[in-house]
Amino acid sequence: MNSKVLEDLLYSKDHEWVKVEGNKAYIGITDYAQHALGEIVYVELPAEEDEFSRGDAFGVIESVKAASDAYIPFGGTVVEVNEALEDSPEQINQLPYESWLVAIEIADESELNDLMSAKEYEEFCSKED
Repeated sequence: MNSKVLEDLLYSKDHEWVKVEGNKAYIGITDYAQHALGEIVYVELPAEEDEFSRGDAFGVIESVKAASDAYIPFGGTVVEVNEALEDSPEQINQLPYESWLVAIEIADESELNDLMSAKEYEEFCSKED
């Protein structure tokens, strides 16, 4: 599978992408993940001000094939939720890198060090195929 990976993002082993802007980060699922899930039909997202620790499930993404949890790659507080996805979850299939799920205020920036670069993520995905 030849998935698109963007250079300026960070990636988790759970196939989330992270775009850091100051002390806030946007989180979505990667092109690889949306391909694996297939046609996405439903998204369940947390509420603003919900707090999560690294590794917590923060949402559910359902496709015609399966339901999958979305995991938070670092601890923090939800400051924004992409409510447009609740009405149009298929946007994740069409534009995975524009369709962020949540924006999180980062609690501990050192946790970002455990995320992968684009090159590391591409290597990680090639071993998963």
